[in-house]
Amino acid sequence: MHQGDRGHGRGERGWVWRALLALLVVAVVAGAVVAWQLDLAGRLADDSPTADASAEASAGPADVPPPAGLELPPLTDPAPVAAPLTAPGPIDAALVKAAVRPVLADPVLGPHVVGAVVDLATGRPVVKLGGGGPAIPASTTKLLTATAALSVLGPETRFATRVLSGGKNRVVLVGGGDPFLASKPVPSAYPAHADVETLAAQVAASLRAEGRSRVRLAYDDSLFSEPSFNPAWPAHYLPEHVVSRITALWVDEGRPATGSGRVDDPSLYAAQTFAAALTAQGITVVGTPKHGVASEGRELGRVESAPLREIAARILEVSDNEGAEVLSHQVGLAVTGTASFADGAAAVTQTLAKLGVPMRGVSIHDGSGLSRDNLITPLALVGVLRVALDPAHPELDPIATALPVAGFTGSLTNRFDQPFPESRGLVRAKTGTLTNVSSLAGVAVDQDGNQMLFALMADRIKKPDETKAQHALDAAAGALGACHCGG
Repeated sequence: MHQGDRGHGRGERGWVWRALLALLVVAVVAGAVVAWQLDLAGRLADDSPTADASAEASAGPADVPPPAGLELPPLTDPAPVAAPLTAPGPIDAALVKAAVRPVLADPVLGPHVVGAVVDLATGRPVVKLGGGGPAIPASTTKLLTATAALSVLGPETRFATRVLSGGKNRVVLVGGGDPFLASKPVPSAYPAHADVETLAAQVAASLRAEGRSRVRLAYDDSLFSEPSFNPAWPAHYLPEHVVSRITALWVDEGRPATGSGRVDDPSLYAAQTFAAALTAQGITVVGTPKHGVASEGRELGRVESAPLREIAARILEVSDNEGAEVLSHQVGLAVTGTASFADGAAAVTQTLAKLGVPMRGVSIHDGSGLSRDNLITPLALVGVLRVALDPAHPELDPIATALPVAGFTGSLTNRFDQPFPESRGLVRAKTGTLTNVSSLAGVAVDQDGNQMLFALMADRIKKPDETKAQHALDAAAGALGACHCGG
C-alpha cells in the first residue's frame, strides 16, 4: 500500500473511534439532564409554594426591610457633577472677535492673516478676518480633494489592481490607481491594504491551472496621464524626495522597501516587486518587466483596496500627500475622462461648486496642497466643512469623522496644550504647513455647546517664527473652544 493510503486508513479508523466517543459523551450528558429534570419535578411536587412565599417573591427590592440593627441614611439628591449646559443659541460676533482677534494679532503670524468663523447651526458668517481674501492653503487643500472624491466616486468605491493574460507567454500587471497598494501583506494596516504578494499567489495558481510556469511580464500604468511630477511644484521636491511621482501603479506609495526617500520610477518598481513575488511562487519570470498598455485579456488575479471612505479618512488624518494626489487624479478621471494634475484640480473645483461651496477666488493646482500656487479663501474651506457636515450628504460623513481631534489624534495629537487646554477635544481641524505658511480649518464647540466652523490662514510667516505661528493659530482655534460665544 502507498504511504499516503496507509495514512488515509489510519485516519478513517481514528474518525470512527472519535465518533463513538462523541456519542458516548452525548449519552452521558443526556442522562444527566433527564435525571436532573426528574429530581427537580419531584422537589417541586413536594414543596408547593405558600401564600407568604408567593408574596415575598412578588416583592421588589424596595419592599424588603433591612436586617435588624442596620441603619441606612436617608436618600438625598446628589449634587450635579458639572453645571448644566445652556441651550445653544445664536453665536455672538462680538464675543467671537474678542476671543480670536487678540491672538491673531500676534506679529509672529506675519502681515497676511485671513480667516472666517461661521455659525454651524445657521450657516451665517460671524467673523471675517483680514478681508477674507485667498491665501496659500497648504494641506487644508486635502479637504477639497477628499470631499470631491467622496461626492463623485461614492464612499464604497474600491480600486482594483489586476493581472491580465497578454498571450501565451505574457501577463500584464495593470494599475488601477490604488493609493495604498502594498508590496506585501500588512496585517496591522488601517485601512486594509491590498498587496502584490497576494496578487502573485492568485496569478501563480491561475498559471499552474493552465500548465504554465514561465511568463514574460509587462506593466500598464496608463490610467493616469503624464506628467507624473506636477509642474506647479517646486523643482527641488523631486531630488529631495519630498513627494513621489504620481502614477496609477505603485507599491508603498513609491517608497523603497529599504532605506528612505522615493524610488525614481514607481510603476517599474511595482512591476519588479510583483515579478519577485511571482518568482517566490514558483513562476519563472523571463527577462525584465516591459512598459506597455494592456489589451483586454483573461483576468488571472485581482486585489482591491479598502473602500474610499476609509482611504479618504486616513489621508486627512495623517495628511498623506501622495494619497491625496491619487484621489485628485481619480476625480479627474471620473469627471473629465482623463486623469492628470490639471484634470484633477479642475474636476475638484467643478464638483465643489456644484455642491454649493463658494469657489470665487479659489485656484488650485494639485490635490495635496504642496503647490505654492494654490489659493483658497477661508469661506471656501468653511463651505466645504459645512457641506460635509450637512445631513443631506451622508456620503461625506468620513470628512467630519476623520478630522484630527485637538490634543488626541492625527496631526493634532501633540498640539493645543496651551494657552487654552480646556479646548482639547472640543476642536477638530485639518492642518496645513509649508515654509512660511500655516493654516487650520475645522469645527469648534464652545463651553456652552455652540458649534462653529472656522478657517485660519497665514502665508507670510518669517521662517524663524514658523513654530510660534503654528502655536498662535492653535491658540486662536483653542480660544473658540474655550469661550462662551453664544448670545
